[in-house]
Amino acid sequence: MTFIDQKMIYYPERTIAATPADVGLEYEDAFLTTSDGVKIHGWWAPGGSKTTLLWFHGNGGNIGDRVENLLLLHDRLGVSVFILDYRGYGRSEGKPSEKGLYLDAEAAVEYLTREHGLSVADDVVVFGRSLGCGVAVEVAARHQVRAVILESGFPSVQAMVDRTYPFLPSSMLLSLVEARYDSASKLPDVHAPVMVLHGDRDQTVSIAMGEELFESANEPRRFYTISGADHNDTYHVGGEAYFEALREFLLDLGP
Repeated sequence: MTFIDQKMIYYPERTIAATPADVGLEYEDAFLTTSDGVKIHGWWAPGGSKTTLLWFHGNGGNIGDRVENLLLLHDRLGVSVFILDYRGYGRSEGKPSEKGLYLDAEAAVEYLTREHGLSVADDVVVFGRSLGCGVAVEVAARHQVRAVILESGFPSVQAMVDRTYPFLPSSMLLSLVEARYDSASKLPDVHAPVMVLHGDRDQTVSIAMGEELFESANEPRRFYTISGADHNDTYHVGGEAYFEALREFLLDLGP
């Protein structure tokens, strides 16, 4: 991981300001050890069915910033949720990197199968938001999962660079960072239903990026525009219609 990766891609926060208990949600702390020996931390919130969201959050803060959203996903969708902090975030050891985040995700998959007896193909829906979309796609390309939900995502770091700095050669900028998160090239290898959601007022990752990501996915796939939403307020602005769209997607997966 380069200095630029640390300063421009990852924005971890160590202090966890809230837990699911603060919003009345039953949960368990989980400590996992990755294949390279890093201890990472997550929360398991059991739900009313074996269907489980494996949630990969964005590049800032930590899982403590997601407790309200965690409660809403758990209650509105009637699913179990496992959310983890990447290495370097919250109570997880180490420093973040693209390779490291993929190892963290593998540890989470192993945890769900080993500790909760889940079938990845039958029970696990990977859910990525922003940077977490890249981690979710990596998991879905390696494993047959039940489904994939990608919210506020981008096709690749190169696509972000090209759109953000069109006046600079992307090769020069990319030489300064290690991270690629090339989801667009990996999605053809994902053979599970895909849902892409994106706010049409996203000032961080434009909706055109979400549409490009969507076009890389195989069928069956669906795109949901969150009307009026920016990058970090999707579930607030989307309201009940947002959760209903997610419910319909999960119901259409069948029993």
